[in-house]
Amino acid sequence: MATTVDTVLTTLDSSKTQWYHYKAVIISGMGFFTDAYDLFCVSLITKLLGRIYYHVPGSSKPGVLPPHVAAAINGVALCGTLLGQLFFGLLGDRLGRKKIYGITLFLMALCSIASGLSFGSSPKSVMTTLCFFRFWLGFGIGGDYPLSATIMAEYANKKTRGSFIAAVFAMQGFGILGGGLVGMGISGVFRALYNAPAYSVDPVGSTPPEADYVWRIILMLGALPAVLSYYWRMKMPETARYTALVAKNTEQARKDMEKVLNVEIQVKKTAQNNLAQKNKPFGLFSREFILRHGLHLLGTASAWFFVDIAYYSQNLFQKEIFSAVGWLPPAKSMSALDEVFKISFSQFLIAFFGTVPGYLFTVLLIDRIGRFLIQSLGFLFMTVFMFALAIPYQHWLLNKTGFLIMYGLTFFFANFGPNSTTFIVPAEIFPARLRSTCHGISAAAGKAGAIVGAFGFLYAAQNQDKTKTDAGYPAGIGIRNSLFILGGINLLGFACTFLVPEANGKSLEEMSRDNEDEDQQPRNVEAV
Repeated sequence: MATTVDTVLTTLDSSKTQWYHYKAVIISGMGFFTDAYDLFCVSLITKLLGRIYYHVPGSSKPGVLPPHVAAAINGVALCGTLLGQLFFGLLGDRLGRKKIYGITLFLMALCSIASGLSFGSSPKSVMTTLCFFRFWLGFGIGGDYPLSATIMAEYANKKTRGSFIAAVFAMQGFGILGGGLVGMGISGVFRALYNAPAYSVDPVGSTPPEADYVWRIILMLGALPAVLSYYWRMKMPETARYTALVAKNTEQARKDMEKVLNVEIQVKKTAQNNLAQKNKPFGLFSREFILRHGLHLLGTASAWFFVDIAYYSQNLFQKEIFSAVGWLPPAKSMSALDEVFKISFSQFLIAFFGTVPGYLFTVLLIDRIGRFLIQSLGFLFMTVFMFALAIPYQHWLLNKTGFLIMYGLTFFFANFGPNSTTFIVPAEIFPARLRSTCHGISAAAGKAGAIVGAFGFLYAAQNQDKTKTDAGYPAGIGIRNSLFILGGINLLGFACTFLVPEANGKSLEEMSRDNEDEDQQPRNVEAV
């Protein structure tokens, strides 16, 4: 007597949505809350780090991070994330999703705390240790991408799979929102306790010594959601699809499903495991994989690459945009803590009105209108709004409210668009034994795009007038020209969308073609 893989997979695809599905979203989503908080909170503290560690006595402007230091702090976590996506994506297929799922969360929590404890007797040593810990923080964050997406895809039924994977990723929006709230809260408390004058009034006194605690506390609080969800993540069983299709233990898959999904699977007499025999193993670099999924992997990786160039550059130079439209006053007119508070408030507003609603729309609509439509329209609308900002740029400088609304709409359609779907689709269209690896490759391509955006636009967004750039930076191409380039990049992402198949309403096995017959003799499968 044995349970066939067909029975296990059919039960998974037809099971009703239950409490465990929502629990899995929360457990997996808390990792993504931590991911987004840790990656994007750096934009809140870079100005403060410049004031504390790179103050130039007698200068008319507050200290700023040298270009190479700013680029390192912004980009080193992304480099770690890229490598973590590849490394843990591969391990997720080799060792199983569950075995390494807790490792990534532990690494994130440990390095979040260590980042805030960065030490040294000079600015160089503090920045070096900060970059070291943020690299390993990114390495842990990278592992969460392929594992969380794959686990949620393999637990969900085919009718609501897109919504559940999107809900996990939507926690990224709440992580950005949380970063803004924490930045406002911490800077607000210190501002009340240690009131400081503006830089133009007292250059030294505008940055009280206690401000050094502010950035450290903001970074360390990123460990809190990871710590709170660690126990529950370790209690999650291995996904039934991995156990049945990759580990070839259908009986254990049946037991795990009955336990967590409250269903009873009938044990049938069987001489062979039908789907196991249809699934002929082939490697990632095999001719068979290239013929079946080569274009799909190119499509998921390239679309993610292009959307992350636009998305991360927007997040990382948004404070320059806020300054350009007058939302942030000149740095010399504020104290260090005032600046942190106002940057945090600006990020909170953009996340609240643009980022989070986009994620929620994706959760609600992705299983109704499909992945392809959301991604293609998202790229198109991002292109339209960026060109609409760039062409009459001088008009928007006089119409500050309209500029911010348009800028917020680009975030809305990024998240109700390719920023969400590029995370979802790679978890649905590749074979189970390569699913985590292929998702990791696609995500790593995205982070390569993020690195281009993070490093490139730190320089590109600088004013074309050298006298108006941040200290240490050469003249850039300006925000207007940067927006033109980003609009063109979004058009490339739109074209790549056509390489990816629609997975809406289809089973993972149908999309991965694991259920196709191969020229292979059937083997008997024993029950464990």
